[in-house]
This record gives sequence, C-alpha cells and structure tokens, in this order.
Amino acid sequence: MNEIEGLYPFNLTPEQEARALRLHESSIVIDLLFQGPLSPKAIPEAVSERIRETCEPYLDDPMTYSAMPAKIIHEMSSRGEIAEYKEEWYRSGITAGNRQLDLSSMEKIITSMGEVQRQFDANEWLVKATDAEQIREAKRNGLKAGIVTAQETDGLGKNLDLLDGLYQFGLRVLQLTYNNQNYIASGCAELANGGVSNFGAKFIRRMNELGIVVDTSHCGKQTTLDACRLSSQPVIASHTGVEALYGHMRCKSDEELKAIAATGGVIGVFAMPWFIHEDPNDTTIDHVLDHIDYVVRLVGAEHVGIGTDWPMSDVEWSLVYFKEHIATKLGFAKGDGPSTETVKGLEKYSYFINFTRGLVARGYSDEDVARIMGGNWLRVFEQVWR
Repeated sequence: MNEIEGLYPFNLTPEQEARALRLHESSIVIDLLFQGPLSPKAIPEAVSERIRETCEPYLDDPMTYSAMPAKIIHEMSSRGEIAEYKEEWYRSGITAGNRQLDLSSMEKIITSMGEVQRQFDANEWLVKATDAEQIREAKRNGLKAGIVTAQETDGLGKNLDLLDGLYQFGLRVLQLTYNNQNYIASGCAELANGGVSNFGAKFIRRMNELGIVVDTSHCGKQTTLDACRLSSQPVIASHTGVEALYGHMRCKSDEELKAIAATGGVIGVFAMPWFIHEDPNDTTIDHVLDHIDYVVRLVGAEHVGIGTDWPMSDVEWSLVYFKEHIATKLGFAKGDGPSTETVKGLEKYSYFINFTRGLVARGYSDEDVARIMGGNWLRVFEQVWR
C-alpha cells in the first residue's frame, strides 16, 4: 500500500494492510456528515486565490463573505472546473455521503435546494439516494450516492407541509435543532436544558410517518433523551463524540449514547479537532478511534458509525475568517470553531482508508469493520426510509 498517499503510521503488517485495503474496497462506506469531497489541502492554490478575488467586494457583509467560497467551490465543481472534486471522492472510497440543505430560512431553503440538485444534475456519477437499495446499487455500479440531509429546521416554522415537500425533494435525515432553541427543541448551547416541545413531538411523529431519520447531533441532552422516547423509529447522532473522553457541549453523555442505541440507532463519531481532544493542533485519527472504541464498549459495534464533519470543502483563508468573525454568532465559544486545524490522518478525504486501517490495527473483526464503516447506517436507512 506504499503507493497510497496519506497513510497514517499504524505500523500494520503487510497482511493487515492487505486486509484493510480489501475491507475498504469491498465495504459500503458511508460518511453521514460528509463536508467533502474537497478540503483546503485538496484545492489548488490558484483556485483559492481566484475565489478570494471574487469574494473581496463582499467584505462589508461578513455572513455573505464567509459563505461565498464554499458556494463558489460547489459551482465550479458542478461546471467541471475543479477536477479534484470527483478525484478526491473516488480516492476516498466513500460510497455515500450526505449533501446538505440549509433550512435556516425560506430563502435559504429554496437556494440550497437548487444548489444541491445542481450537484446531482451536473455529475453523472453522483445519484440522489432516497432508499437504501440505491446506495447498494451505486456501490455495484462504481457510482457515488448523495443523501439529502439538513442540520436545522428554523425556516420551516410550524408548517409541517413544508416538511412533506422536502421529503418529496429527497430529504432523508434531519437534525431537530442546531445548537440553539427553536420551535421543536433545545440545542446543546442553550442554558436551559429544555427538551422537546409539544410541537416538537408532532414534528418527530411526522418525520417517522414520512420516513425521515431523526438526528440529535447538535441537540441538548434532554432533547436527545426526549427524541429517543418519542420516536417510533431509530434515532441517530450523525456526528458527535463522547463526553466522558472530552467534555465538550457537542459530545454526548453515556445516558444519551445508550438511549440512542436502545432505539436501534447509530452514533456517528466526528473528526472535529476542537471537539474530541484538548489540543486541536495535535489531534490524530487515534483520538477519533478512541471515541469509536468507547462507544463500541458502551453500546456495541452495531450502533457506531462515522460522520466526520471535517475537513470542509472550503479554502483556508475563508475558514480562518469564519473562526474569527462568524463562529461565535452560531453558538460556538470564542476560538472554538472550525478553522485550519485538521485531524492528523484525515487532512484530506482521500485519506479515508485510515479509518479502516485504524479499526484493523485495533483488532476489530471484518464484520465489525464493515458495520462501523457504513453497514450500520445502511441498516437504519433500510428500517426508516419509505
């Protein structure tokens, strides 16, 4: 495997390396918070500077300025102007990853639906997966599958008809709230641990009826517990960590992890350097694997998955600006938001095989590796999606 770029030094034997490669290539690999396939290290410097010049006139509008680079990258990728978009996805070995809608306002809903649909329309190798069999079929045919998801619900207000419309568009995974309080529930950044509201209970029931997976990643503790109690279908945390290992607000307590597993759900472990280890400048994929190991010991390998949430399809200068000017407005503590740090061993999505290699290094069976790398997500999809 020496020809593969970015291998993390797990010190595997040649036999283990061959086994990891076989497992990675044969498994359905799913990242349920897939911000890729690009990352700052995969985007050519000339492209980064060209994007900076385009964004410069919008410096007086911080939110617009911060959001523009990612939008430009997606547009350029759709036009085939960034070849690395397809190349990185295929090198990663990821079969399916989410394509994210912005439901923060009615305007953002409409805009992001167009942007997400453009990705599917422009790339013949990318299919919109609305049932589990489409993911299996993509694997068989050498294609990639996109799963339409969203992390917030503010733009829906109390209009459940909009939820029905989004389901028809392809929405299949939805987080109840992003850090803060909304009509549905309390987020993890709220002082009040308020849980799910009466309307939120109706909202979850409608998600169950439609076949949309309930995601609790950015939810507060009581919201997570309430969602697990109220949902008739498996509940997930698409991207989180273990509070017992690192006490960040974005990590889940043992009680929450057990509650999610008890629904038949899955806990996706993220690769956010600021949320899983005390030193974001020295966070490695071994630290991520520590969180995976903990959840496996607590609730079993059948309830663990991956939802990296990092690195972002963005450019470095934009990420620095986001951390300095935007992160605190979204509920993050000062200095505690996405920037240029990456997990060593996952600097680019094309290094994703390091997850499989790490699981092999830690003694997981073939069956458990396949489950954690994507099989558990697929099981939930098969149960929930209509």
